[in-house]
Amino acid sequence: MAKITVDFTKQKGKIKPVNGVGQPPILYGVDDDMFHYLTEARIPVSRLHDTGGFLGGNRFVDVPNLFRDFDADPDDPAAYDFAFTDVLITSLIKHGVEPFFRLGVSIENDIAIRTYRIYPPKDFHKWAVICEHIIRHYTEGWADGFHYDIRYWEIWNEPDNWEEIELNQEWHGTKELFYEFYGVASTYLKEKFPHLMIGGYGSCGFCSLDGEGSKLANSSPRFAYFVEFFDGFIDYIKAHNCPLDFFSWHSYTTPARTLGHARYARRRLDEAGYTHTESTCNEWNYRADLRGTVQHAAFTTGMLLGFQDVPLDSAMFYDARCGVSTYSGMFNPLTLKPFPAYYGFVAFGELYARGTQVESTCDTENVYAVAATGEAGNCLVIANITDKDTPLNLSLGGKEVKACKCIDETHTYTDCALPETLGAYTVLYIETN
Repeated sequence: MAKITVDFTKQKGKIKPVNGVGQPPILYGVDDDMFHYLTEARIPVSRLHDTGGFLGGNRFVDVPNLFRDFDADPDDPAAYDFAFTDVLITSLIKHGVEPFFRLGVSIENDIAIRTYRIYPPKDFHKWAVICEHIIRHYTEGWADGFHYDIRYWEIWNEPDNWEEIELNQEWHGTKELFYEFYGVASTYLKEKFPHLMIGGYGSCGFCSLDGEGSKLANSSPRFAYFVEFFDGFIDYIKAHNCPLDFFSWHSYTTPARTLGHARYARRRLDEAGYTHTESTCNEWNYRADLRGTVQHAAFTTGMLLGFQDVPLDSAMFYDARCGVSTYSGMFNPLTLKPFPAYYGFVAFGELYARGTQVESTCDTENVYAVAATGEAGNCLVIANITDKDTPLNLSLGGKEVKACKCIDETHTYTDCALPETLGAYTVLYIETN
């Protein structure tokens, strides 16, 4: 039996923006026909990495797309090509979604054939100056730009992808070279924009560790390198007094282990003196191979709920593309309609809209529950990520159920009576008086 108890009078703090996504669902260019789904799910942020496909579609976001000739004058507006990214970011802002801007390049999965843009910039300082102008274009109006409130600027992504340089799909250089690069870029950008959040580096994460940071005996050398890279990075930026407003990391493992990795990242940052550095898991997607199923919806919703009770500031699901990749788990590319996992974001969006988390407990492993209150009333979201049905014992502190919606094999976030049994791989959204 899953015993869930909620006390709507005991407030715990804000519902955190862990319901961000990677990339928006652009289809054929710069169309935003599907962006309304992001608005309707109250998705607060979209991380712009791998946007537009291979090499950023040669149009979007990536520094080599925005500044095509590295030998050009970075102070010359004519050296920049903002056209497609302007339309993309304007569409996101229009739909109430804040861009989380990754400064760098998209992954190059086909490096065995040819490598294009993942080499370390030949002039670190000039690269930082180029990024300065990109930021000014979108936040200060430079080069016929905009005055958008884009707070987060992330330096690179997964430079720790492989220790062997010839295999690394994101950074064709040593880890020591990346530390120096980050130091130059972050220091320069923070001096120019002290009010913005400058950080990185999109770590591959901590999958060589258990949930709390102990090394796994059967972990591969590649996964162990992720942690080695992180340790060296922390040592370098601390020794050189480099800014780190946020640290970004990734996880594609179970909710339980991912939540443990969030605790580990926070502990390591605090131990190094970076107590004010935000921690963001800005790529996650457990069992992406199950996309389009209620199992994936349950896992996804369970992760969203679990993130609330660990020391994590934000998170972004990878990803919200409408495409053929297994990682594109929110939308069906054949019908252009949402997959079940999308409705997990809709349910969480109700918590996010209420705004204030209240005390809730669940005594059953792998059943997650989070409740919230606000001007719109009270609500609760439950996710059973197991393959077992379990009787549901729900205590709402005297509150009565006003409405209930379900995601399971027979419901796609549709109305239902409050069940006596919480089914396998089931998500419930419950409103109370």
